[in-house]
Amino acid sequence: MKEKKTFAQHLSSAYLVLILLFIYLPIAYVVFFSFNESKSLTNFTGFSLRWYENMFSDSTMLQSIYYTVIVAVVATVVSTVVGTITAIGLSKSRRLIRTLVLEVNNLPVMNPDIVTAIGLMLLFISLRMQLSLTTLILSHISFCIPYVILTVMPKLRQLDDNVAEAALDLGATPWQALTKVIIPQIYPAVVSGALIAFSMSFDDFVISFFTAGVGINNISMFVYSMKRYNPSVNALSTLIVIVVTVILILVNLIPRIKDRKEQKEGT
Repeated sequence: MKEKKTFAQHLSSAYLVLILLFIYLPIAYVVFFSFNESKSLTNFTGFSLRWYENMFSDSTMLQSIYYTVIVAVVATVVSTVVGTITAIGLSKSRRLIRTLVLEVNNLPVMNPDIVTAIGLMLLFISLRMQLSLTTLILSHISFCIPYVILTVMPKLRQLDDNVAEAALDLGATPWQALTKVIIPQIYPAVVSGALIAFSMSFDDFVISFFTAGVGINNISMFVYSMKRYNPSVNALSTLIVIVVTVILILVNLIPRIKDRKEQKEGT
């Protein structure tokens, strides 16, 4: 029995290593060749920051980065606020209404992006709205909100309703009960929802392609429109990986640091 168990453990560990290599090896490959002196993706000829310099001197690429960040940040903030408030409202609603709204909320998640993109484009055209940065932001908000709701709702189900009611009975206003009682308890879920919304918006191509105006390109649209391979994309990808890694580290470290401070103050 021990030998079988040991073999199973080794097999599961090898499987885990293969999965991690499959996920992270392409990223490491891109990062490594972003410092390559030549355009080759198979032969490393020497260390160079040439492609980073080209990236910062390419106005079209910088413009795509600007639009991507602006849209992602605005969509994340709005969808997180709206999605969180909606989830809190649904948690206090009747079961029939909550079930119906959640089923409708699942439609954009389950729907193919191409269907959502065409639907949004036709909606803007029917409203006689010219495709622009505004329509792009509205589109991203619309498909980010469902992900925030789906992320926050499970955490709300774990909360004790009596805590918020006790706060109201002790003289807290509804706003104080929301900001000082409910939000702190669901804060990890809200942050997770915001990160998912940001990544969905930052990475989107199909919906952006159909709802962006003329001359407005995000990073995915810029890469798609390239007539030939540009090694500066490797440099851009490396910077994105670094920024995302730093954000994830901060998101995980800051709550732990706060908890340690509270524990020290409590003792």
